[in-house]
Amino acid sequence: MPVVPGRRGAITFFVIFGVCLVALAGALSAGWMVMTWRQVAPFLLGVLVFAAIITGLILNTTFLVREIKRNEQHDAFVNAVTHELKTPVTSIRLHLETLLSREASVSEAKRREFYGVMLEDSNRLLHTIEQVLNTGQASSTPLHLERHDLAALVEECVTFTRTRLHLADTALRFAPADRGVAVVGDRNELRGAIVNLLDNAVKFSGDHVDVAVAVAREGDRAIVRVRDSGPGLPASEAKRIFKRFYRVPGPLTQRVKGTGLGLFIVQSAAKRHGGRAYAISAGPGSGSTFCIELPAAPAA
Repeated sequence: MPVVPGRRGAITFFVIFGVCLVALAGALSAGWMVMTWRQVAPFLLGVLVFAAIITGLILNTTFLVREIKRNEQHDAFVNAVTHELKTPVTSIRLHLETLLSREASVSEAKRREFYGVMLEDSNRLLHTIEQVLNTGQASSTPLHLERHDLAALVEECVTFTRTRLHLADTALRFAPADRGVAVVGDRNELRGAIVNLLDNAVKFSGDHVDVAVAVAREGDRAIVRVRDSGPGLPASEAKRIFKRFYRVPGPLTQRVKGTGLGLFIVQSAAKRHGGRAYAISAGPGSGSTFCIELPAAPAA
C-alpha cells in the first residue's frame, strides 16, 4: 500500500522533530550534569529528568507515527470497500436499466446472460459485506463447536470456489495427504477462513491460476496448506499480511482488488480455534504457501 505524499511528509516531520527535541534535551541535560557533577542530589535529579524527557519524546513520536499509519490504512480500507460495493451495484443497475428500456428487443439468451452477470455481482457484493461484518463480529460471536472432517470441509470449499470463480479442476487442485483428519470447531467460521484463503491464492495468481490445496495431520495438529504460484512474499511481510487492512506494498497489490480483511479473518478464526495462520515463501517470484494450523480432534 503506497504512502500518501502528505502523510509521508507528516511522518518525516514528526520523526525529525522528535530527534531534534531529543538532541536538545540531551544537550541541556549534559550541560546540567557538567555544572552539577560535584553535587550528588542535583546530578541524580538531572539524570532522572533527562531519562523521563527522552522516554516521553520517544513514546510520543512513536505514537504519532503509528496513528498516521493507522489512519492511512483506514482510508485505504474505506476506499477499497467503497470500490468493492460501488462496482457491482453500478453493474446491476446498468443491466436492469437495459432490461427495462429495451425489454422488447432483448432476446431470451441475452436476458439470461444479464441475469447471470447480476447474480455474480450480487454474490460479490454479499461477499464484501460478509467480510466487513465478520471482521466486526469475530471476537464477540460465540463459537458453535462441532466435530468436522477437515478434508471434507476443505474439499467443499474448493468446489465452491471453483464454481464461483469459474475455474478448471486443474487450476485449483485438492489432494489431501491424510483422510479422516478431524477438528472441533465452528463450521461457518472455519469455512469462511478456508474460502478467504483460497480467494487470496487465486486473486494473486494473476492470469495463470495454479493453486494446490492439501490437508495433513502432523502430531496433534491438523494443517490446511494452500500453495500458489503468485508473486511470493518478502520475509518481512510474512507476518504483516495478517494484520487488519494491511496490504503488501507494490504495483501488483494496487491492481488486485480487495479490502485487506481476508487474511485477518483467517488469522482471527484460527486463533479462536486454538490454532494459528502463517505464510511461507522463498521470496519474491517464488510463490507462497498459506497455512491454517488447528488442534486435531482425538479419534472418535
